[in-house]
Amino acid sequence: MLSKVLSSATVGIDAYLVEVETNAEKNIPSFTIFGLPDNAVKESRERVIAAINNSGYQFPIKKFTINLAPADIKKEGSSFDLPIAVAILAASEMVSSNLLNDSLFLGELSLDGTLRPVKGALPVAVEAKRKGLKRILLPADSSKEASIVNGIDVYAMESLYEVIEFLNGDLEKEKVTTDTDALFSQINQYHLDFSDVKGQENVKRALEVAAAGSHNILMIGPPGSGKTMLAKRIPTILPPMTFEEALETTKIHSVAGIIPKDKALITERPFRNPHHTVSDAALIGGGSFPRPGEVSYAHHGVLFLDELPEFKKNVLEVLRQPLEDSRVTVSRSKLSLEFPANFMLAAAMNPCPCGFYTDPTKECTCAPPQIQRYMAKISGPLLDRIDIHIEVPAVKYKDLSAEHKGESSVQIRERVIKARNIQLNRFKDLQYIYNNGDMASKEVRQYCKLNTAGAELLKMAMTKLGLSARAYDRILKVSRTIADLEESENILSQHISEAIQYRSLDRELWKH
Repeated sequence: MLSKVLSSATVGIDAYLVEVETNAEKNIPSFTIFGLPDNAVKESRERVIAAINNSGYQFPIKKFTINLAPADIKKEGSSFDLPIAVAILAASEMVSSNLLNDSLFLGELSLDGTLRPVKGALPVAVEAKRKGLKRILLPADSSKEASIVNGIDVYAMESLYEVIEFLNGDLEKEKVTTDTDALFSQINQYHLDFSDVKGQENVKRALEVAAAGSHNILMIGPPGSGKTMLAKRIPTILPPMTFEEALETTKIHSVAGIIPKDKALITERPFRNPHHTVSDAALIGGGSFPRPGEVSYAHHGVLFLDELPEFKKNVLEVLRQPLEDSRVTVSRSKLSLEFPANFMLAAAMNPCPCGFYTDPTKECTCAPPQIQRYMAKISGPLLDRIDIHIEVPAVKYKDLSAEHKGESSVQIRERVIKARNIQLNRFKDLQYIYNNGDMASKEVRQYCKLNTAGAELLKMAMTKLGLSARAYDRILKVSRTIADLEESENILSQHISEAIQYRSLDRELWKH
């Protein structure tokens, strides 16, 4: 007898339906799986047999031929265990077929028949709804994220026995629902706050400007000056995520299997902090069956690279495409995938190998050639994509001991949101540009016009401070953001002056 059960798999961050076709016939007992299965799918044979026997059913002694269609796409993972088991029992007439045609099954089976969580439940639910299916049956631990999708019934199952009883009409199950409004009412409940940081008011201001215009930022300062502490608080001043942003971010985390069990939706902006030993594939994504990397996990959030010169040069160079295009393209011989990677880059570094080149209280022990080699680890094209360089000095004792707290993240975030709204209105007729950090040269010429005084100031800065050509557009973009924070329609001299201060690495100090 022939049975067909629907399941799903993911390619990139999107899902596609997989039809599990099972043919049972009286012959020498065997169990064969076709359709480009990987080792995890092939091993489902033993898990399925044990799970069926240990769930109170007798595994049929027949020849089973199972095809996973479409057969030209490689299938990987253990999520096909449940649909294969249901298809075998349906082909053996042990399961009612009434609900099979408009249901989707997903789940890994333990040997005792209980269901383990699977990756990619959210994109699978999105695809199931798009294809017009009525329900999805999957492990309880994966049901929360799937229930975010409205328009499809999600049932949380604990075991294969529950699934079979439900399909046969002998068990009633409540649909899993998630109140997305309630989830979003709790956003921005961060346990970190900018008021925790003592001193460093100029750096906080630079981070506010970076957040307001979605500018990439590089902090340069000696060890212990608070660079990491400041970076970890950047998400707390970014605008709240929209539902569309949260859904797209959650899809990426779902495919990677890194969503916490108690979370249905990623409502806080991600903060990713990979170690400097990370490989290029781990950073941007890859593998024989491509998976997202750290830049995609930071989508709509912050990617923080601490000790930037310690990263391998080839790893830093692969950042150039995602920083330019807000996406990553991973090409293999048989497929090419795109992963979203629209993130804000925050990086930190010491000014020299020993860390004390710019510290007025400690002597630097590095020779000039050492400092030059250290700085040369960061290439010009990468620096081209970082709008703000800010020096982070060591914190003075009087700032550390002061009881006065600085501004809270909530206060800073209110100004950032106002500035972002101005930019959204400015770029409403342009595709793919939502904030000042996205502007290319054409938009810079159009929206960053200077008056005579501002143009003269910028000309003098370029000449006197030895600023490089790459600094020109960056200064204009940052000054546009500073003007937006002050709700000024025009870029004024003081905006240019502040933006010039945010180009530390372009000054002559770092070239000798």
